[in-house]
Amino acid sequence: MDLRIFTEPQQGATYDTLLTVAKATEDLGFDAFFRSDHYLKMGSGDGLPGPTDAWITLAGLARETKRIRLGTLMTAGTFRLPGVLAIQVAQVDQMSGGRVELGLGSGWFEEEHKAYGIPFPKEKMARLEEQLEIVTGLWATETGQTYDFHGTYYDLTKSPALPKPAQAKVPVLIGGHGAVRTPRLAARYADEFNMPFASLEDSERQFGRVRAAAQEAGRDPGDLVYSNALVACVGKDEQEVIRRAAAIGREPDELRANGLAGTPAEVVDKIGRYAEIGVRRIYLQILDLSDLDHLELISSQVQSQLG
Repeated sequence: MDLRIFTEPQQGATYDTLLTVAKATEDLGFDAFFRSDHYLKMGSGDGLPGPTDAWITLAGLARETKRIRLGTLMTAGTFRLPGVLAIQVAQVDQMSGGRVELGLGSGWFEEEHKAYGIPFPKEKMARLEEQLEIVTGLWATETGQTYDFHGTYYDLTKSPALPKPAQAKVPVLIGGHGAVRTPRLAARYADEFNMPFASLEDSERQFGRVRAAAQEAGRDPGDLVYSNALVACVGKDEQEVIRRAAAIGREPDELRANGLAGTPAEVVDKIGRYAEIGVRRIYLQILDLSDLDHLELISSQVQSQLG
C-alpha cells in the first residue's frame, strides 16, 4: 500500500509552507506529494494569503525534491487549454527528472471561476474527453511528427507536439463518482482510478464499474491502479485525536466514519479493509499543514506497519 500526502492549499498556504510539507513527505518515506487545483477557499477560514497555482507550485517542488512523485488531484480541465497543459506538465516532468503524474478532472467549483473570470462551460465532461485525448495524443506523437485534432471544442493543426515529458508515459489519474462516463473515460485513458472521500461500499461499487468498463474496452482491469483519497486525523491517543480534529474544525466520530481517523491501530485496520477491495494507494488529505508531527506519527506508526 502506497501512502501519499495530499494537500488543499486553497484553504491557506504559502509556497514555503508547501515546500516544508513536501520535504517532510520525502524525508519521512511517503511515496508522493499531491495538491489540489483550486483558486478559492471552501468553507470557513480566510484562505490567506490566497491561492497558489498547482503547476507553478509543482515546478518549484520539482527542483527542490529528489525522490517523491508529484501531481494533482485533480487539475481542473476548465483552467487550462489542453495543448498548454500538455506543455506545462511535460516541462515539470523534465524539471523533476520524470516524477510527475497528472490527475485531470472536468472542474466543478463554479464560484472560483466567477471570482477569477474563468469561463465555466456546461458541457464539461465532453470537453474533458477531448482534453484527455489531446494531452495524451500530444505526448504520444513521435518526435519529428505532427499532431492534428479536430473536435467539437478544440482544434489543433500540425502541432509539433513538443516538448516531450522525461517519462515515456506520464501516469494519468481519473477519478470521481460518476456511474457511466467516468468509468468509460478511466478505461480508455487512465493509469490510475481514484475515489475521493468515499466509503468502502461506494468505492467497491465504483471500482467494479471501472473494471467492467475496462473489460468492455478490451483492457485488463488489473492494468489500473485503484486508489482512494481520505482525510487523515491520527493521534497517539484519544486526546491527540480530539485535538487534531478540533484544529481542522471536524469531529472525531465523523472523521472515523468518513476518513482515516483514530489511533494508529485503528487507521491501520481501516486501511486493511480498503486493501481488501483492491486499493493499492491512499492519498492522505492533510488539512493542518503546520502539524508536521502528524506526518511523523503516520510515518512511524502507520506506514511502518503496511509493508
